[in-house]
Amino acid sequence: MSGHSKWSQIKRQKSATDAAKSRIFARYARLIALESKKAAGNASAPSLSVAISRAKAANMPKENIERAVAKGMAKDSGDFERVLYEAFGPGGAALLIDALTDNKNRTTQEIKHLLITHGVELSAPGAASWAFSKTSDGSYAPHEPYVDVVGPDEERLETILTELDEHADVQRVFSNARGYENTGD
Repeated sequence: MSGHSKWSQIKRQKSATDAAKSRIFARYARLIALESKKAAGNASAPSLSVAISRAKAANMPKENIERAVAKGMAKDSGDFERVLYEAFGPGGAALLIDALTDNKNRTTQEIKHLLITHGVELSAPGAASWAFSKTSDGSYAPHEPYVDVVGPDEERLETILTELDEHADVQRVFSNARGYENTGD
């Protein structure tokens, strides 16, 4: 009766949760490094303190936060750039994809390929952002009314959002579909 031992179940569950935590911590580390570089390591700078508080809310260890701040202040730290991609997903749902990348061309092609495989294309800047307003913490809140996505379109949207969430450069994804307003955080 292989696969029925308690240790195998624990090991499988632990590896899944560890992988998810690792993805989240890597996102926050990149964000903190970028904000640390902008703020020259000043932890009281608003953008850096917000990034640190978001990382702490996700239970990121203090040592990882300090390492990310130090990495952002290092002279050999990579130049990260924030990019916002816009698209219309299944059922007409507007998508804003917030990414942080060291190579804009690579990330654009990867996101474009990911969306095209699901029958969605990138839109021109400003095409989908009209459906959102920027909040004080740098996120985007969808305007009412929300788009109702049902049936096969809902499954396609969920698949797209999951794959975007797994992409290393994507920080957050915002949608005006009911129930999918803010993912990746």
